[in-house]
Amino acid sequence: MEFEKPLSADKGTGATVNDLLPTPATDPTDPNLGGQNSTTAPGDGPTLSHALATETLDNGNQTQQPPREKNALDSGWNEQQQDTAAPLVAGINNEELWQLVRRFNKQIYDVRATACPPPGGLDLNIADDEEFSPDKLRANIERLYMTVGVGLLTGWKHLVRLRSWRESRRTACFAAAYFVAWSLDLLTPLLSAALLAMVGSPHARRILFPPAPVALVDSKTGGVQKPKAGVLGSHDSATGAPENHKGEAVEQEASNLVSGIASVALSSAAGKHPQGDPDSDDKAALDTAPDPTALAASTVDAKEKASGGKPGPKHDKTKVPIETAIWAKMRPIMHTIGTIADTWERLSNTLSPIPLFPSEVYRLRLVIILLPPLVSFSLLLTPYRLVKSLSFLIGVIFFGDPILSRGLDWLNRTIPNWQKLLEPRNTILKGAPTNAQLTLTLLRHGEANHAPLPPPPHTTSPPPTQPAPLTATDLGPSDTPPLNATPAEIDAAIAPSTDTNNATTNTTPSPATPQNTPHHNRTSNRILNLFKGTTRGVVKTAVGTDTVRAKAGSAPAKNRLGVIPRGHNNAAAAAAAAAAAAARTSAAPGPAAFEARCGGHKGAVCLYRLSTGGGGAAAGPVVAFARGHGQSHKGGGVVKVGLGGEKRDSEGVKPAWSVPVADVVEIRKIGGYGWKAKLVVGWSMEREVKDGLVIRTVGGDEYKITAVPLRDELFNRLVAVGGQKWEAW
Repeated sequence: MEFEKPLSADKGTGATVNDLLPTPATDPTDPNLGGQNSTTAPGDGPTLSHALATETLDNGNQTQQPPREKNALDSGWNEQQQDTAAPLVAGINNEELWQLVRRFNKQIYDVRATACPPPGGLDLNIADDEEFSPDKLRANIERLYMTVGVGLLTGWKHLVRLRSWRESRRTACFAAAYFVAWSLDLLTPLLSAALLAMVGSPHARRILFPPAPVALVDSKTGGVQKPKAGVLGSHDSATGAPENHKGEAVEQEASNLVSGIASVALSSAAGKHPQGDPDSDDKAALDTAPDPTALAASTVDAKEKASGGKPGPKHDKTKVPIETAIWAKMRPIMHTIGTIADTWERLSNTLSPIPLFPSEVYRLRLVIILLPPLVSFSLLLTPYRLVKSLSFLIGVIFFGDPILSRGLDWLNRTIPNWQKLLEPRNTILKGAPTNAQLTLTLLRHGEANHAPLPPPPHTTSPPPTQPAPLTATDLGPSDTPPLNATPAEIDAAIAPSTDTNNATTNTTPSPATPQNTPHHNRTSNRILNLFKGTTRGVVKTAVGTDTVRAKAGSAPAKNRLGVIPRGHNNAAAAAAAAAAAAARTSAAPGPAAFEARCGGHKGAVCLYRLSTGGGGAAAGPVVAFARGHGQSHKGGGVVKVGLGGEKRDSEGVKPAWSVPVADVVEIRKIGGYGWKAKLVVGWSMEREVKDGLVIRTVGGDEYKITAVPLRDELFNRLVAVGGQKWEAW
């Protein structure tokens, strides 16, 4: 037997589609299909995601390389952004693809294989019992803003534009149609027809509601406004902030939104009030980086004592029950937020064309489902009947508890999990993917096409200050002036502002305030630098202690080795971190070998194919860790197995362990440090902390990989290369 690496950029024998995923039949949802590689779901067929990823290969809808090409292709892992093939996937430009992957990396933390058929025919659904963590809650709130929040803001600005009469011809047509239908008692049929037209035709949506950059439209007047960021650097963000890559401005807005909410909550818990602030110059002198949660709790206790309240929480019998109730409700709240965002993404992907998925079929099905109730509702239900029906329904809900509770009990006994059957993902939105499911399908498509998708580019340079170009696609039909504004008004609005601070905020700092004096700033900076230097020394001492403890055999210390990149001095720390981040894409060792540590030992995680000698059948992809310096694996040396069974590669590096990808049942992201220590390291050392992964197999074995610079990229490859049906935890 021999181990070859067809999943790298090197030349060699490539794997077929059967080596990576089960080959689907014509109907990917047929329950008689059998998985060939997945040991976690015997007898179950591939999901729709698996089927589309492999069937598209037969149609040649991939620009990475010709179908059935055996050699794996490096489609940009070791190239700069401008040298990457465009598009990497037919039907979607690289900026949109990188946006999906970037948000996928922030959303998905832990995936586990399931043997149950996934609801809606697509895997990577959120588990009902997903684990709660503050970081996941933050990610879900950010995703809610990026999907629902921005979508509602866009819809509101469309309505403001329509009722402002600035686009007089379009508003006059809407008003005439409305009042004519009202006079003929055909208002409900008109609204139903308009809804069906917008659902079924993207072209109709553009005619009825021509697009415009969100930040360019005034939410009160419907006219042109100067974006809050001072320049129109992005079209889909609320502030119009500049961005290096598509979607980064919205992501930064979402992050700042959560940070702002947390800041208000922290200030409220601390009882911050202007009446309690003294007029001294040193009240910000002790700002350091302690545990924020401990700071909030201790501040509340101190406030109670200072105001003459109760002595402390020792005799407070309400503290523990209230905190327990809050934390107990956090998981269902987080799950609800994720479900709302998932439904919004499914609906958006149904209405707009998406690659690989048959979006026309989904839109047509949605129209067919909505047509009968809308027609019957508009033709048979008069306003009088509508009011009578609603009032009767309210009375039944309010007074009918004995009947309703018995009916629900009978339904739960007769049809268990009937609520799941009525969910949109199993009914009107069945088969429509969330953005995470779409990203996973695109990643699987790259694996099946022997060209793993390269990671999104990492840019440390500031975004450009010049405005983003506006095209006819961004401003609707060209026969009418956009927003009824002249070209000069549009140019003045999108041009960079000479004073971006006043453009983004309505308040100007007062020079008379003591906190804003230069002397105060210099004093605060000196004290903060003193604390930062002290903390940096403590961190360096802890890192050195870990090295000694690791040599003595401490497992936790071994797992922390290499987590903090080495640096020579603090002055060059920030520059070194920026240079390392900028070089991540160009110096990526992928797509087959990833620099990492296991048990404190340097090495690389390798992906290759296990095959039998003499042209035998392939047994599927394998993930392994080979000891030795990770740099030696960037070239992708072929790993071989000698006749005696000793696993060594061509450079003499011995794999410590190897696992068939089909036997993996869980892949979990872990941090290099705890979140508190990570904050301290980032603040004092100004360096990126390398995180890791935990891989669990069907036999219960766990392999912990630490200090992985390309942790997200390795996670994505492992998730996409196998035939498992994943569930997000």
